[in-house]
Amino acid sequence: MGDPIIHIEHATVRRKGVDILSDVSFSVHEGEHTAIIGPNGAGKSTLVCLISQEIHPLNTPAMKRLLFGRQRWEVLELRKRLGIVSQALQYLCNSSYTGLAIVISGFFSSIGLDFHHQVEAAMEEKARAVMERYGVLHLQGKQMNRMSSGEARRILLCRAMVNEPSVFLLDEAGTALDFPARSAYRSTLEQLDSEGRTIILATHELSEIIPSITRVVVMKDGAIVADGPKDAIITEPLLSDVYGMPVYVDRRDGLYNAWC
Repeated sequence: MGDPIIHIEHATVRRKGVDILSDVSFSVHEGEHTAIIGPNGAGKSTLVCLISQEIHPLNTPAMKRLLFGRQRWEVLELRKRLGIVSQALQYLCNSSYTGLAIVISGFFSSIGLDFHHQVEAAMEEKARAVMERYGVLHLQGKQMNRMSSGEARRILLCRAMVNEPSVFLLDEAGTALDFPARSAYRSTLEQLDSEGRTIILATHELSEIIPSITRVVVMKDGAIVADGPKDAIITEPLLSDVYGMPVYVDRRDGLYNAWC
């Protein structure tokens, strides 16, 4: 199977004296689509930020963090390999910048464009091509703060895609979407899969886990409590134990849904 492209060992993240991730080990191989689920506050977003190097673990002898075989990365260089879409990023991008400006800003790993960003014609051409590929070219002139949540998420996917990363890290990227927008979001995930990109999806919505995501990791209280094939993990007994209440699971056309 080869070496993992994401490899974390014995990572602990501490804030104000409290461990919000506790001795977590997590690896993903190329093409191994993985969903990370669990209650709010379980540590999903913290693990995502650990992978993206937005936060750093305690420096201990046992800790390792290797991304694409390397320990150290410059942000712009890493974003060429690892694309990120999150609800938090959407909040940052909720501005008067147009869709096209936000997509182009992916080349600079910035939020929008400023006077010091030297935008080349090739960048603008690539941004428009990506937007056309993902069906949002009509949003190029629309301000981000006038877009629906679904429109904004697809713009952020294009922002990440301008660098053609091999791995997409999606943190609660489907939150607050209505049914049509969520369906369009799932279609985008399926498109990423068809293009050979590796998907790491952190979510509390089981309906976002498209059929090609076959591995599920469950987190609770800052630790990984279950990790395995989707059908073995998304079960009523396991989820009821993790959430501390009866959880009922339904499956239809390869998609899961759960309710309490």
